[in-house]
Amino acid sequence: MRAALAAPVPGTEGARPEPPRSARTSAAKPERTRMFADGTGPAADPAGSHFERRIRSFQPRRSRVTTGQEEALRRLWPTWGIDVDGQRVLDLDAMFGGRPVVLEIGFGMGEATARMAAEDPGTGILAVDVHTPGQGNLLGLADRLGLDNVRVANGDAIILLREMLAPEALAGLRVYFPDPWPKTRHHKRRLIQPGFLTLAAPRLAPGAVLHCATDWEPYAEQMHDVLSAHPAFENTVELPGPAVEGTDGVVRHGYSPRPAFRPRTRFEGQGLDKGHIVHDLLFRKVAELAGS
Repeated sequence: MRAALAAPVPGTEGARPEPPRSARTSAAKPERTRMFADGTGPAADPAGSHFERRIRSFQPRRSRVTTGQEEALRRLWPTWGIDVDGQRVLDLDAMFGGRPVVLEIGFGMGEATARMAAEDPGTGILAVDVHTPGQGNLLGLADRLGLDNVRVANGDAIILLREMLAPEALAGLRVYFPDPWPKTRHHKRRLIQPGFLTLAAPRLAPGAVLHCATDWEPYAEQMHDVLSAHPAFENTVELPGPAVEGTDGVVRHGYSPRPAFRPRTRFEGQGLDKGHIVHDLLFRKVAELAGS
């Protein structure tokens, strides 16, 4: 989730006299041209102004799209790409041929997603991100590996969950290494919050697993506390289990070892090299809420 749309290239106008330096700061920015025409690639703002502008849980990150990534987007997006416009409910059965579907929020450059899809062809992966180079890279990987169980969604995962997925449509939800927003004043931007879990729970089938992983220990502690307190989820790890003392001095139980199906990514390796500790949390959607 530490990603966003690549910056479009500013349009150019006819030659004009350059304004004085003092006037440049107040001049309007030139219009930006779109990288892709409608339907031929991910839209710059697929949901447009149809929905409220909420606090974003992802940090925009600008980077260049390579020739290979752009080619993959142009060629494969019309077939395998989905713009998160919030205007329709997706038919996941038709899209994935009846496979159970896992939603992955934030996939970076897509290497781990492609590997998981290749090792589990019986599961569909709906991978959502806002980082154009990553979208192109994942599409290219899926194409080269001959994968037909990956679809790439472009846009806000909240709108995707709230507007475009039917109740109990998902067999799982993966949130790997979301932006930790380490500054206290930014903690409200973290994705794993009670409101997010309340939104996600109805889209998960009973028994579906929400799998979170982070190398930022204070965020892992927040994830643990929020998931443990939410009535729609139960820990898959037998409690009490091993005790882990948090950075806040609180002893917590129920972190999971890294499951074999989650590959170790380059990003994760870089964190481990810096001495970071990676925590996995696997919580199951309960079959029935108490009192329902």
